[in-house]
Amino acid sequence: MFETEVIAAFLSLCLLEIVLGIDNVLFIAIVAARLPKERRRTARIIGLSIGLLLRIALLFSITWLLTLNQPVMTVLELDLSWRDLIMIGGGGFLVIKAVHEIIRQVEEESGVPEARDTSFVSVILQIAIIDVVFSIDSVLTAVGIAEEIWVMIAAILVAIVVMIVAAESVAGFLERYPWMKMIGLALLVLVGVVLIADGFHHHVDRRYVYLAVVLAIVVSVVRLTLTKRRNRA
Repeated sequence: MFETEVIAAFLSLCLLEIVLGIDNVLFIAIVAARLPKERRRTARIIGLSIGLLLRIALLFSITWLLTLNQPVMTVLELDLSWRDLIMIGGGGFLVIKAVHEIIRQVEEESGVPEARDTSFVSVILQIAIIDVVFSIDSVLTAVGIAEEIWVMIAAILVAIVVMIVAAESVAGFLERYPWMKMIGLALLVLVGVVLIADGFHHHVDRRYVYLAVVLAIVVSVVRLTLTKRRNRA
């Protein structure tokens, strides 16, 4: 019975960590695209590895992590905890970064020379920071599902490996279809706004976010199909 419960907890956590990491994969693929092609994979691996170490550190700080929900300051009669501040800051960072990338994309399509002034260290830090922001909820979820810390660590390791592989595929897809990047950036803005709202205690049902993702995928598939048919004609 114990082994069955452990296996069930491990599989559930793997699935949850992978689902919760979809936004992270999209962000990593987009931010690493500003680097020369030969350095993108290295940046993704290093950034996610740093994020992995930080997630494990959070797991070993479970007692401290659970205190993140205790109010530390009041803004406009709203009690905010460290978790709320992390969500607000991370969501704001995600919105600013996504909007900045949208502006750069528009400028490049308008004939402005592409600028690759993003440094290797900057990309790694951005990947690590946003990975930690996204990991807060996933770590809390892991604590609630599994009792053994090694099960949580194993599930996070699996999720990180999947993210590294998926980021490679997503990056290649965005290179083949650059217009998809704009849809991805719009979704990142949406995710950032949801994080900010969550930080201010205005919970947004994640089903609406997933619905937006599904609609974006459907529109993308339809456009790709029509484009291929035109090319064949």
